[in-house]
Order: sequence, then C-alpha cells, then structure tokens
Amino acid sequence: MTVVVLVRTQRERVKEAAQAMLGVEGVTEAYSVTGPYDLVVMVRIPNFERFAEIVPEKIAQIPGVDRTEMMVAFRCYSYYDLDRVWSLGFEG
Repeated sequence: MTVVVLVRTQRERVKEAAQAMLGVEGVTEAYSVTGPYDLVVMVRIPNFERFAEIVPEKIAQIPGVDRTEMMVAFRCYSYYDLDRVWSLGFEG
C-alpha cells in the first residue's frame, strides 16, 4: 500500500522535518516541493492498520510539522519499473 503524505512545516524546519521523516518505518522518500505544501512524503506499508500508526502517530508528531494531508494510492500507472528498482537496493 502506498500513501502520499502532503506536509506543511514551519519554514525554517523543512530540512530537519524531512530528515526525521526518513527515520520513520515505511517512509521511502521525502521531496521538498513548491506550492501550498513544503514536503511530499511517500510511505509504503504492508497494510492499512500500519497507516494509522505511521501518519498521525509518527509523521504528524515530528517537530516542525504543522499539518498533514494523506492520499492512499489505489493503483500505480508508470513507465518506470518500480519493482525492479526496489529489488536492487541503494548503492551510494
């Protein structure tokens, strides 16, 4: 299950909040963005029950986070082979 979390933060704490979110289980990416939100956070979790723990209990409680809005993805349409990429892991 993929959840897209839109996050508003205190302006001076965007980077700090993003780095803290990367430490939350299930968070795979955090993007700083333009527009009404400061961050777009991708959360990949095995089931809906975990969603209730991760977003309101962890992400929303990170210092500097003012507001969150969540969207659950039903289906992924992509030319990008995500399964292949995730199976490779990260080499830095």
